[in-house]
Amino acid sequence: MPFTITPCPISGLYEIQPKIFGDNRGYFLETYSKKDFSAAGLDMHFVQDNQSRSVKGVLRGLHFQKHHPQGKLVRALSGQVYDVAVDIRTGSPSFGKYYGVVLDSEKQNQFYIPEGFAHGFFVLSETAVFAYKCTDFYHPEDEGGLMWNDPLIGIDWTSVAPDIAPVLSEKDTQHPAFNPDTAYFDIHGRWCGI
Repeated sequence: MPFTITPCPISGLYEIQPKIFGDNRGYFLETYSKKDFSAAGLDMHFVQDNQSRSVKGVLRGLHFQKHHPQGKLVRALSGQVYDVAVDIRTGSPSFGKYYGVVLDSEKQNQFYIPEGFAHGFFVLSETAVFAYKCTDFYHPEDEGGLMWNDPLIGIDWTSVAPDIAPVLSEKDTQHPAFNPDTAYFDIHGRWCGI
């Protein structure tokens, strides 16, 4: 199999390491194969690819869509980012908990985040090009978010780069705090909030 697919400590999250074939000319790798992902139990259907470029310190998140939740397969095409998923599935044993992975274009690792999670990333390199495949289309009117530095969630963004100050958009500074008494998504990643 051209991938090593490893479950993360929070159910539904996976780190994926493609096999890299390299020689003096460069390298080749498969970044996605429906057949191989399905064999590992990841039977998602992607409908949209997105890409962004950011400079060091940019923090984007924490984002989700409500009625059109997106599963995301994310990776750094260039540079390095700290990528974080927060479980907001009501009834999940890890509700309100987060897990983060450093995505590195040299390593070519990927992170799969299913529906029912808030997502964000923090750029560690001088620049980073970030790409993700989505299981639903982007609906700007359907956006939701959580405060990037919410104390209940407690993401330690700078643990991987203590010398980098986060830079956020105005929109990303306005997201509400996480409320453990709020119903966000059900355990299957379907929106059940207001």
